[in-house]
Amino acid sequence: MEKDQIINKVMEKKELRNIPLEDVEMALGMCLGEEIGEREAVKKTRALLHKVYGAFGSRKLLQLRERDPEWILRKHLSTRERMPYYKELYGKILKKGETIIDLGAGVNGFSLSYVPENKYFGVEGIGELVDLMNDYFAKNKMKAKALHLSLFNLRMIKNEIGEINGKKVVFLFKVLDSLEMLERDFSKKLLEEITPLVDRVVVSFATRSMISRKLFKAKRRWVIDFIKERFKILEDFELGGERYVVFKGK
Repeated sequence: MEKDQIINKVMEKKELRNIPLEDVEMALGMCLGEEIGEREAVKKTRALLHKVYGAFGSRKLLQLRERDPEWILRKHLSTRERMPYYKELYGKILKKGETIIDLGAGVNGFSLSYVPENKYFGVEGIGELVDLMNDYFAKNKMKAKALHLSLFNLRMIKNEIGEINGKKVVFLFKVLDSLEMLERDFSKKLLEEITPLVDRVVVSFATRSMISRKLFKAKRRWVIDFIKERFKILEDFELGGERYVVFKGK
């Protein structure tokens, strides 16, 4: 079986049909080897992609039915635990009128009801979630859009950021760990290249497991030390089982 055929086989799974091709290719490249058969390669590639994307999707959301914004946010694993804290969080990290550039957005665009005065540009790899957000933005005549794109397509992301006028803040909420699963140290490259293009960057990390709420031991020193060395940290705080680090270029 050729590589393209293996990729097609991997993407036969409904939940993997609308993720960026480059992400599938990267996952397959990590799983292929001389001692692994094609069937095992498909199985391992799917398992890796589920680890990368699994925490950020929900099959109920993939049905693309019209729902209340709070229902959407509660059904999405990554945003559900943030629900009681959105108003406080945005009060700490946002300024009125600036554009939110949400990389690895999930369904975070539905939280705009907390900050309707802000513009929004989201980038997300799960196509159905992009459609879901864009439908919501259009029906509510919001100054917002979402783009279906891999975060590894750094050239296009930088071009899109460059097209946005005015004050800009980047969100990377619980995204960096997933990027590292497909390419080690890509997070550092991403931060180095986008930070000079915006006013501030906000990264977050889960400090508790989503289900059991058990504290994680990992402190993510590899990226925190990198941020301290290369950028100026403005805030570093924990809220609702999530650590937020706000920084800008020096």
